[in-house]
Amino acid sequence: MVPLSRRQWLHGAGAGFGWLAAADLLARSETRQQTPHFPAKAKRVIQLFMNGGVSQMDTFDYKPELEKRHGQEFQPSSDEKVEAVTSVPGKVMKSPFAFKQYGQCGRYVSSVFPHLARQVDEMAFLMSVMSKSNVHGPASFLMNTGFVLPGFPCMGSWMIYGLGQLTDNLPSFVVLPDARGFPYNGKANFSSGFLPTSLTGTIIQAQSPRPIPDITPSASFASSGGKVSDEGLKTLSALNRLDADTHPQDDRFEARIASFELAARMQLAAPEAMDWNRESRETHELYGLHDAQTKEFGTRCLIARRLIERGVRFVQVWSGAGGPANNWDNHTSIPKELPPIARQVDQPSAALLMDLKRRGLLEDTLLLFSTEFGRHPFTQGADGRDHNQGTSVAWLAGAGVKPGIAHGESDPFSWRGGPGKVTVHDYHATVLHLLGIDHEKLTVRNNGAERRLTDVHGHVIKPILA
Repeated sequence: MVPLSRRQWLHGAGAGFGWLAAADLLARSETRQQTPHFPAKAKRVIQLFMNGGVSQMDTFDYKPELEKRHGQEFQPSSDEKVEAVTSVPGKVMKSPFAFKQYGQCGRYVSSVFPHLARQVDEMAFLMSVMSKSNVHGPASFLMNTGFVLPGFPCMGSWMIYGLGQLTDNLPSFVVLPDARGFPYNGKANFSSGFLPTSLTGTIIQAQSPRPIPDITPSASFASSGGKVSDEGLKTLSALNRLDADTHPQDDRFEARIASFELAARMQLAAPEAMDWNRESRETHELYGLHDAQTKEFGTRCLIARRLIERGVRFVQVWSGAGGPANNWDNHTSIPKELPPIARQVDQPSAALLMDLKRRGLLEDTLLLFSTEFGRHPFTQGADGRDHNQGTSVAWLAGAGVKPGIAHGESDPFSWRGGPGKVTVHDYHATVLHLLGIDHEKLTVRNNGAERRLTDVHGHVIKPILA
């Protein structure tokens, strides 16, 4: 994809604000910055979400025991029955990739992440994150919303609900999906659930000639623009206000009004924020925009940095589409399937971390790297791996995070959690804590219950806090 200039971007945009109405941006109750429960370390968050289930023992969780037991029957130390979600458990399989120690912290990283490996002294690793499900849909919901069922608000929506916005000219919660498609659960991963509809994530298709469709009138509509557009917007606003006043119980009307108002402000702010051509050649090379394999993810990582610089509070960057291919769901062959997708994200992810640091943004920005679950230490078929809810690896970097450490560990096979294991609720509680939010106090009453992102669980992971 050839990056567009601002003039080309504006010319390519269509007419109307219909798409933005569906995106639901900021309602009147979320139009100012809220006071956190206590002083925050982080103001904003970028989350890199690896869709499909990253194989932890082939990336960050080095296990010599797998090398010793390679080709043997898998026999765990516990009496738990060994099962796999989509296959019959095979033999123990060592990682086909070489591991080396990196940084002053000596963190082991496999050869599939050569760029991220050089940044381990900036990261805090969670070496054993457990899920409640080994099925993509429920596990993805859990990692995004704190529940395995649909209908609950995602972390980004809770974040904006609790803290409000940092800018009036851009949405506070932006989602940058993979160019190949939406992840498992589709747009439900970005939903505001029972929170105001306006808190749903705004989807930007960075690879499209029109990343935000219809934000400006098309040149093909000769009568659009100027006074005509102003009068049309006034009329539309009056009609929307009539609907909102007639149906006060339905917050979608308020969300529609807010989205139209923000769309008008975005006509100036969004094209500039999305115009990565303004960046230097050195920055383009840093993010891998010169390489066909890293360009797509690298472009979205660069846009994420540009957005948080301009006041967007939460940006989610996805790697991998839903389905049997083009993601981290490596059932068929770890040696063949994992390296290509790891290469797509390795340099851009490391570049984002380095770029945030050199610009001083890492001081109040939290960078997250996560997936919905891990994979098994035994084979599926010849050399694939099946889903494993028992343990996975995530890392955090930036504001309020102690760099160069690892918390917890999995068992010797990377099959189940070991000492220091954490849950998704602990993970969410920690992210909110770094933003100055007490996860037990950020609640909304829904259907007779006080709901929160962490349900009735969760503890802040204090050992990783600076």
